[in-house]
Amino acid sequence: MPGCGYFNCSFLRFMAVFCTIFIVIPIFSLPTQAEQPVFTLQSRSAILMEASTGEIIFSKNPDEKLPPASITKIMTLLLIMEALEEGRANLTDIVRASENAMRMGGSQIYLEVGEEMSLEDLIKSIAIASANDSCVAVAEYLYGTEEAFVRKMNEKAKELGLTNTYFYNTNGLPPDDPGVKGNYTSAKDVAIMSRELLKYPRVLEWTSTWIDYVRNGEFVLNNTNKLVRHYQGVDGLKTGYTNEAKYCLSATGERNGLRFIAVVMGAPTSDIRFKEVSTLLSYGFNAFKAYEVVEKDQLVQKVRVSRGKVEEVGVIAGTDFKVPLRKGADEKVTTEIVLRERIIAPIKAGEILGEMVVKKDGTEIGRIPLKAQSDVERGTIFQIIFQMLKNLFLSLVNLFR
Repeated sequence: MPGCGYFNCSFLRFMAVFCTIFIVIPIFSLPTQAEQPVFTLQSRSAILMEASTGEIIFSKNPDEKLPPASITKIMTLLLIMEALEEGRANLTDIVRASENAMRMGGSQIYLEVGEEMSLEDLIKSIAIASANDSCVAVAEYLYGTEEAFVRKMNEKAKELGLTNTYFYNTNGLPPDDPGVKGNYTSAKDVAIMSRELLKYPRVLEWTSTWIDYVRNGEFVLNNTNKLVRHYQGVDGLKTGYTNEAKYCLSATGERNGLRFIAVVMGAPTSDIRFKEVSTLLSYGFNAFKAYEVVEKDQLVQKVRVSRGKVEEVGVIAGTDFKVPLRKGADEKVTTEIVLRERIIAPIKAGEILGEMVVKKDGTEIGRIPLKAQSDVERGTIFQIIFQMLKNLFLSLVNLFR
């Protein structure tokens, strides 16, 4: 009779199931290059971000709202650096300490009421030794009151899109009243504000300093971030600890043209926070390589200028830009130049003429400002008329080709 016996059909069904289990399933469960690495971290929340693009390489509970302790001071330092850049303050300014600043507990340089110190020394004491009293003194100097400074911190948080962040004070100390809501943020938000602070390289001069002094060498500032001394390439940023927050750290380091930001929050011990941040940074440096898209001031192209003494001007990159590429992965980087519709003289050197859009595998990861390489003065009436006639002639030639 045609067909198969019971035994043969059963055997064939068994082999089909066997092949499905032992052959098909492993093929479809293979990890892809885009998947996150697997880490066993004891910290409650963590993130690894590439600094130039903001690409998130790894995360664990990145949006969980947690008390940040002294990594609050990343935002404090950001507002200070903005004030310096805007010319509202200078490093040589003399700041007088108030009673409110003197009353701060925790990490401090023990300011006395009426004591005067340069703004730079106070910034150093914040960046290196995490001085709570210095945060209040600087906040009052820049905005009149700590409360006004804190309002600006929260405004800046909204501006940066930090949806899981709220600041109660400048330094991260918990409120005296347990019924009052204190500072909270998330690992992702901390990474974003850290990345923003890195726009001011001067900060890294302070946060990378292992030991320094204020009060004419009489008071020692010891860096609370021991990775600055013990991990190659680390040059910032901020540690934090309170009973509620446990041990926190936002660290950044650079090697071989790549910079990463690693954040852990709620680590059970100080050693664990440093170990886990080291693990994250090491993964980034080992698994990625830097692809240089453009260097600062590199000539990108030349463009035509209307009504100028010269007919074209060089367009240069406004900043360096590197893209992290996974080693062994087939990732493609493309660029697109977008310029003003018309570039008309006069033009100043450094004037923004457009931007370079950078994409990785079709996804936009950054924009680079493109600037004029040199001044272009407005041409004389005869030069302008000559250019117009020349352009008209060239248009007619192209039309009849």
